[in-house]
Amino acid sequence: MSENIVPSSKIFSIKDARDLSKKRLPKLVFDFIDGASGDEKLSEINSKALDQIRLEPKVLRNVEKRTLKKSFLNYQFDNPFGFAPMGMTNLSWPGADAMLAKESAKNNIPTCVSMASTTTLEKMYEISEGHSWMQLYIFQDEDFVMELLDRAEKTGYEVAILTVDVPVLSRRTRDDKNGFSYPFKIGPKQFFDFATHPTWSLSTLLKGIPKPMNYVTSKSGDGIFKRKESRGTTDFDTLKRVRDKWKGKLIIKGVMSPDDAVKIKDAGADAIQVSNHGGRQLDSAIAAINILPLVRKALGNDFPLIFDSGIRSGSDIVRALAFGADYAMIGRPVMYAMGADGAKGLRRIVEILKEETSTTLGLVGLNDINDVSSEIVAEKIIGNTRY
Repeated sequence: MSENIVPSSKIFSIKDARDLSKKRLPKLVFDFIDGASGDEKLSEINSKALDQIRLEPKVLRNVEKRTLKKSFLNYQFDNPFGFAPMGMTNLSWPGADAMLAKESAKNNIPTCVSMASTTTLEKMYEISEGHSWMQLYIFQDEDFVMELLDRAEKTGYEVAILTVDVPVLSRRTRDDKNGFSYPFKIGPKQFFDFATHPTWSLSTLLKGIPKPMNYVTSKSGDGIFKRKESRGTTDFDTLKRVRDKWKGKLIIKGVMSPDDAVKIKDAGADAIQVSNHGGRQLDSAIAAINILPLVRKALGNDFPLIFDSGIRSGSDIVRALAFGADYAMIGRPVMYAMGADGAKGLRRIVEILKEETSTTLGLVGLNDINDVSSEIVAEKIIGNTRY
């Protein structure tokens, strides 16, 4: 059962959560959460591209009985968004993994458990009351990945996500500048950073330094998470091996090409997640929302699509659905929320996203989130010319 958590009274928007987390967290940790690759412009471009989508208000519709219930992969969820896979989540605040798991159970939404999670996949499944999906990469040690799939199946997982857009880890300037690495290396700069953020540091010390527990509890491999290890050998043969191994639903995350999407569909994937990794990989890529309609067109209307990258409001969730997504995943906003005010912050941000999504739905004249389509996107108007 979910805890009786009072939502944060400090947070009124995702921007508030970001600003508060920036003050509360060590710079090294905040920059790891907030940062992107290269010049970091793509992270901003993702959100700006979503914001440029204008919706058409509709009036004199009875929108009193709105519902956000959404079916995806034959699962019935109470909301059209879930929690994206994020590694080392407990860096945002001690116990963050459990916070996400509990909130997913309370709101009947999925939480995607990263293979680099700081809580084991088995424990996350238990805390989330079965609302967990398992996410993985293919590293050099493929046996470890296959072991994780065995563990996930034994635990009860029914959905696995294979992330494919990190064949090599991109350069993240802020992490390099701050000396962020795993395992952590504490020098004078990092020590000062932690010392000037005592609430986070003392709480983290009391709870224990976050570790990638799926690695620590592994029976194969060396139990060490090598963050910068190459994943460049991952190809369609790899996908075939994963597809043959995993009998549950398989989602392929990180797709930004219609041609790739068609090949992945033909290879037996059950769903595709359109994503540019929140701007954390190819910094010269297109905004994820701009490629979404092209992927939808290539795959047809019925193939399941998830979207992430740049979502910062409930109206962004509606925009993504209008552009062809069936479901949305939220990443940085929930990390900001927990960094800002722990479980209270997370609860508040989820409430805000639900409220904003429902409000946007009503203002475009709809009662059911499943009725969102491109019809709600406003035509461009220049002067008196409508086109």
